[in-house]
Amino acid sequence: MSDLSDKAKDFANSDKGEKATDAGLDKAAGAADKATGGGHGDQIDKAEQAADGKIGN
Repeated sequence: MSDLSDKAKDFANSDKGEKATDAGLDKAAGAADKATGGGHGDQIDKAEQAADGKIGN
């Protein structure tokens, strides 16, 4: 199981993985913004940036 975890970390740290995680986070942030009617955009942006800092490069 740790081998799979290592592979996931390696992928997230690659250029292709970084693009994929950024796209996923952007999509999630857009969905959250839409669900809240745009009323919490600043908080959603901060959460997206925090998550991006923890994932990938």
